[in-house]
Amino acid sequence: MTDPALKVTVAQLHPADKDGYLTKQGGSIRTWRKRWFVLKAKNLFYFKNKTDPEATGVIELEPDSFVKDELNRDKKKPYMFSVGTAKRVYFIHADSEAEMRQWMQSIQRNINPPAAGAGGAPNGDGAPRVDAKPSTANVVKSGISNAGSTPRQRITQAKQVIPYLQEEESKVLEFWKIWSDSIPGVADLQPGMAIEFHVAASADMQKLTWRTAGPQNIFIQKMVDFFWNVGAPESEIDRLNDVGASINPVKIGSWIDMSAKGGMDGGWYFPVEIPLKSAIEAADAGEPTRKLAEWAESNNVVSCYSVGRDMGAAPPRQTEIRLRVPGGDFATQLRIGLDAFFAFGFPSVPEEAVNIIRRVGSVDPVGGLCLSVITSTDGFVRCGLLIPKPSQDAVLSLCGVASASGEDITRLQASLGVQGPAYVECQYLQKGFGYGVYKEGFDIVFHYAVGEDHGE
Repeated sequence: MTDPALKVTVAQLHPADKDGYLTKQGGSIRTWRKRWFVLKAKNLFYFKNKTDPEATGVIELEPDSFVKDELNRDKKKPYMFSVGTAKRVYFIHADSEAEMRQWMQSIQRNINPPAAGAGGAPNGDGAPRVDAKPSTANVVKSGISNAGSTPRQRITQAKQVIPYLQEEESKVLEFWKIWSDSIPGVADLQPGMAIEFHVAASADMQKLTWRTAGPQNIFIQKMVDFFWNVGAPESEIDRLNDVGASINPVKIGSWIDMSAKGGMDGGWYFPVEIPLKSAIEAADAGEPTRKLAEWAESNNVVSCYSVGRDMGAAPPRQTEIRLRVPGGDFATQLRIGLDAFFAFGFPSVPEEAVNIIRRVGSVDPVGGLCLSVITSTDGFVRCGLLIPKPSQDAVLSLCGVASASGEDITRLQASLGVQGPAYVECQYLQKGFGYGVYKEGFDIVFHYAVGEDHGE
């Protein structure tokens, strides 16, 4: 239910003590969003835009509230200030130092109005009481150049072996560059922090997925900026905030898909262990989520290790959940994983591929199989069984199942500087969800853990 205090329009607050656009940091998921602020007496209202039928939120100013500048808090937000109440500290960014000072003075006046005839603020010096500091130049360091080949450098090298990323006028290449530029730099990391990089490629190299993840507080704003830049709808950015507030993951990431036929998709993911119920709640409810919940209950699956969602401009929205297949050994996990394809209405994995997978299991009988399931309101989208650490012989044999030579995937593997895939995935994409740019039906996909960049 909407807070009655928010049932007010900008027009109803006229004349305001002060109003204008500022950029505010969110609460649980700390994105920065531009809002129209209206200061009226003891309330600082904010709206998504000036024509909204009600306020998005309100900061209630109290006698013990404070306002102060945050000039040294974030070198990328040089005109930041904070408003503190008993409930929370709000961080706000202005477009200039002059604008920041004007807002701070107006807010301070409303926190502690001058006594009648006093001609000044309570501190007696004739100026509002703000925690002002001298303006300092904000030095932005350039990117740090690491010696040797870092994971970030290796994904750039990998791009060079993909034919459809070589044309300068390619929209797919432009998409990759926008995504790559959105990844935080090593200079943004504190000691002990890390950014991880992953690449997945179909056996014939016609489709690739790029993934990166790191600390929530470092990643979130750059992720949101990326989604804005590529035209993601505001409703889905709000959905990211809502799911993030519910799960509050310590690590978040972004991903992009691309194909030789011009496919381009992107989204977010939380690579953290959470209750499966929470992950299912992040998806759009429907028959697929009901069936997934029933399958999980019957197999005693209560958690997952990743949940993500696409940010495309048009529905249906797709949500991916990755979970560990239950079972005490490889054979049991393989049986349960293959049964999931049937339970979710997918065709069986080809017997030729299953026989190769069994050979992988004979080398490492412990297991470690995982399941990737993508749902939408239009039905199940994709199901994939991930098998860890296939040998190079298995890689080449599975390429044969997918009618690929194996030469291209071997070249990609070498450019990434890895010994082999972390996982091989046997997956089915349901008919109708390839949209003419992605291969529908059965496919083999190799997942590579490229490595981590660490804070210094």
